This record gives sequence, structure tokens and C-alpha cells, in this order.
Amino acid sequence: MQTTAQLWLVYRLTGSAALLGIFGFASQVPMLFLSSLGGYLGDHYNRHRGVMATQTVSMVLAFALATLTLTGRIQGWRGAWVVVAIAFMLGTVNAFDVPIRQAFLVQMVGKEDLPNAIALNSSIFNGARVVGPAIAGFTVAWVGEGWCFFLNGVSFVAVIVALLMMRIPKTEIKPSDESPLNSLVQGFRFAMSDLPIRSTLLLLSVLSLFGLQYSVFMPIYAQDILKGNARTLGLLMSAAGVGAVLGALHFAARTNYKGLARWIAATSTTTAIGILIFSGAKVFWLCALVLFVVGFAATSQMAATNTLIQNRVPDELRSRVMAVYATMFMGVQPIGALIAGGVAKRIGAPHTLSVFGSLVLLGSLVFVFRVALRTRRTKQSTTAAADD
Repeated sequence: MQTTAQLWLVYRLTGSAALLGIFGFASQVPMLFLSSLGGYLGDHYNRHRGVMATQTVSMVLAFALATLTLTGRIQGWRGAWVVVAIAFMLGTVNAFDVPIRQAFLVQMVGKEDLPNAIALNSSIFNGARVVGPAIAGFTVAWVGEGWCFFLNGVSFVAVIVALLMMRIPKTEIKPSDESPLNSLVQGFRFAMSDLPIRSTLLLLSVLSLFGLQYSVFMPIYAQDILKGNARTLGLLMSAAGVGAVLGALHFAARTNYKGLARWIAATSTTTAIGILIFSGAKVFWLCALVLFVVGFAATSQMAATNTLIQNRVPDELRSRVMAVYATMFMGVQPIGALIAGGVAKRIGAPHTLSVFGSLVLLGSLVFVFRVALRTRRTKQSTTAAADD
């Protein structure tokens, strides 16, 4: 809800595609530089308390944005920059939250049930993407963006109470004599030395840098191309969310996790083709249908990549390797958003998405021929894929 309302508020106040790109950059760029520090903290301190701390700060920021909006202090370009600033602060919190929370997932469910837990967690997250934007669209049209921010703040109360009620088995944190800098680098070294992890992370980075930028242009498609309003925006984002939920549930229903490399290749290629079709679509039903497919495929790829990494990484490096995952997935999104905003200002949103979709397709084809097919040709790679 908050993300949808923020995008709409920034575009309503300024009408600037470039500022939408800056908003996306500001909300994600802390992940690029600070997630490694979050991973370090997650491997050396209590993850349960870490998640409670990040969720509490996120709640405070949501209420602050709601207060500023409802009191009429968010106006014009200056107000839009305030929204961008709060997005940056929330992004900073998320840079610590994501690697710690991803590693904390294993403590909650155990490694045996981890693949299903990852997929179910993804389905819940994307379920919010279905309901949230739709509610946001109607709420913005009815009472304004501020109440979306307020409701988001209220939702954190339930999250924090649930975290306080958890009884998590304590895990022994081994003291380390190595320097913090070496400790931070160790997670990256492990990820880059492992072929399955390295190859899937690089493909995920391509998806994040170019493929997922379609969401930045949703207000433009809703208002300028489809001649709609905030409700149109909510429905478009919900279409992608429905596909994402079904993609996550489909992955969670899998009982055999062999052949993940081929699955990742197929879903990445599908996402690229979907973006190319969406870039030229000018009617609502086609846009919604394609976004549904893109949501399904992209979420399946993300869940498969997460499962592969979590199954291969040792627990003592889990937070730091998940920080690498967060950096290469969420950390590169702001760079893509900034590029998307600048390119769209020159050639328009549809042409920008066409170029980005082509780049994702190229990355997918490289992955297919250099990684996925290799797993079928060599016994060693096939065994590695089966272990994943």
C-alpha cells in the first residue's frame, strides 16, 4: 500500500518520470552499500532482536510519513523530495533487515522445511502485493495517500507483537578473531567461488537491474497510456501480485528440487518476453494479463534462487551470503531505477521497457547456453543441480 501510494503521490505532485526513477533509486540504494554490514551483524548478534529493531523503526517512519501527508505538509516538488528522503531512510532500515530476516528464517523453520518456507514466505509477501495496491488505489481516490501510510504503520504493530511472542531456540554465536572487514568480504568470496550460486546471482542481478523496472513506470502506464487513474494503477500492480502469489505457491508445492538451473532459465526467459510484450501494450486487459505472467515467472525465479543459495551456504556465513544476495538483487534496483528514469525522459517509458526487456532476454539466453545446458552435459554439474 505504502509503495503504491508513494509512487502515485510523487507523480501527482510533479508529473516527472525522472523523479519516479530517483524515488526508486533512493529507496533501494542503501541496500547496495549497507546490506553487507547488516549481514555481518546478523552473523555476530541475535537475529531475533535485530528483526524486531528494524520493524520498529519501519513503523516509526510510516507514521511520520502519514503525519506529514495528513497535515498537508507534503506539497509540490519540495513535498515530493520529502517523500524521497523518507524512502531513503526506509531503504536504509531494509538494508539491515533483509539479510538478518532471511537468515532468521532458517532458525524459525529448520533447514529441512526451508524450500517450502521460502516459497510460502514469498507467497505471503506477494499476497500483500495483490491486496495492498488494490486497497491503496481505492483509498487514495477516496481519502488520499496519507491514510495508506497510516494503515501501513498500524500493520507493524501486529508484526512486532508476533515477533515478541516467538520462542526461538538460542543459537551459539562463535566469536571470531578476524577483522570486521575480512568478515564482510568472506561472504562475497564464498558466493563468487560457488558456480551455482554465482551464476544464478548474476542472472538475478540482470532481472533486478532491468527486468523489475516496469514497476517504476506503472503510474505512467495507468495515467498517460491507459488514460486511467489511481484505481487503474492499483489493479495493474495487483495483476502482477496475483501472478507472483501463484508463482510462489506453485514453487512451494514442488516436492522435487532437482533441475533448478533449468527452471531459473525458463522463468527468466518468460519474464523477458513478458516485458517486451508489455512495453508495446496499449489496452488494459493485455497489460494486466502480461503483468500476471511476469509476476508469476519473476517470483518463481527469485524463490528458486533463494532456495539454491540457502541450501548451499553454511550457517556461520548465512547472513553474510544473504547480504550478497540482497546486494545483487535489491541493491542494484536503484541503479536500474535511476537509469530507467533518465532513459525514459529521453525516449519514453515504452521504448525504455523494450530495451530493458531485450537485455533481460539476452542475459537469459547466455545463462541457458552457458549454465543450464552445461548441467545436462556434465555429470558433475548435474549432481550439483540435483543437490540444489
